Amino acid sequence: MTVVDADAHINEDVIAWKGLFAKRPDWIGAVQSGDKMVALVDGKPYPLQEGPGRGVPIDSAILPAAAEGASNLDKRIADCDAEGIDVQVLYGGLTIGLTGYGDVGLAADVARAYNDWLLVDVCGRYPDRLKGVATVPLQDVERSIEELQYAAANGAVAVTIPPALGQRNLDDPSLRPFFEAAADVDLAIGVHSAPGMNIPLPAAERFSNYAQVHLLSFPVDQMVAFTALALGGVLDEFPTLRFAFLEAGVGWAPYFLARAEEHRIKRAEMVPGMTSAAREYVERGQCYFSVECEDPFLEFYVEQLGPDSVVFASDYPHWDADFPGTVEEMRQTASKLGEETAAKVMGGNALRLYGLS
Repeated sequence: MTVVDADAHINEDVIAWKGLFAKRPDWIGAVQSGDKMVALVDGKPYPLQEGPGRGVPIDSAILPAAAEGASNLDKRIADCDAEGIDVQVLYGGLTIGLTGYGDVGLAADVARAYNDWLLVDVCGRYPDRLKGVATVPLQDVERSIEELQYAAANGAVAVTIPPALGQRNLDDPSLRPFFEAAADVDLAIGVHSAPGMNIPLPAAERFSNYAQVHLLSFPVDQMVAFTALALGGVLDEFPTLRFAFLEAGVGWAPYFLARAEEHRIKRAEMVPGMTSAAREYVERGQCYFSVECEDPFLEFYVEQLGPDSVVFASDYPHWDADFPGTVEEMRQTASKLGEETAAKVMGGNALRLYGLS
């Protein structure tokens, strides 16, 4: 059984981005947010430590058991070996907020520096074990297409985008060329949010308590993204595109897809771009949903939507990761559904999502 961790994270080593510092020596700094020092980029704190939509408390962002492996690649691989993870797919941390930069040129420069570092310096060290998810300056569609094509040519297995882009939703006509380009290079798209990173939080921005922010941000953000992509016609316009909806669990998906289908049937005149039944997006391999080992709704999801669209994710090394022991717990849960389904959940589906099979 191949085990693929479909959503892990890498702590960016910005000091290694020599070319970016040569071009923009003062692109990053430090600033106080709340009573903590955090990164300062584009005049904004990352992650925000106070106020509506605040981010993770910086002192407890990383799980202590995974702290060394957060940035030390040899330790990360040792941790993967101990867990039984064959392939780990890496998303960023600081760069999740890249689409919130007002300086589009800076966003493009940071994207290139990060993608080069991730794909060459990180994944290049362990090319069979670590796979990179690129970032793009989506606020500038033309530049984002250029970076998407560059990343795909240099080994990226996906590109990450936020659930919404400023005032634009993902079905905004201006974003169609980006989705067309992703389909042309056959690159998966990971929809990933993060509180406190100066990107839209449609519900969580009502709260300043991090627990409340975190509770709401990921599932509601993903509902907003799915609403735009499905009812807004993106999924039907580009039927080969593969999307991963990450860090929200799987329990929401059967409910929300059923709700979307009701609106397709009863208000068809309002959603003319949604020409497929909602579950068809899952059945034809367009939509995948990540499950973490403590999620109690895996069986419910499989009963409702089948076993071919769930991908295991650890969220290593973040504070809410269940490490060590995440793979064994997930394997035990998945095995209750049969070995064939377990093999799909633990890795087979992710291999297909990321074009690794």
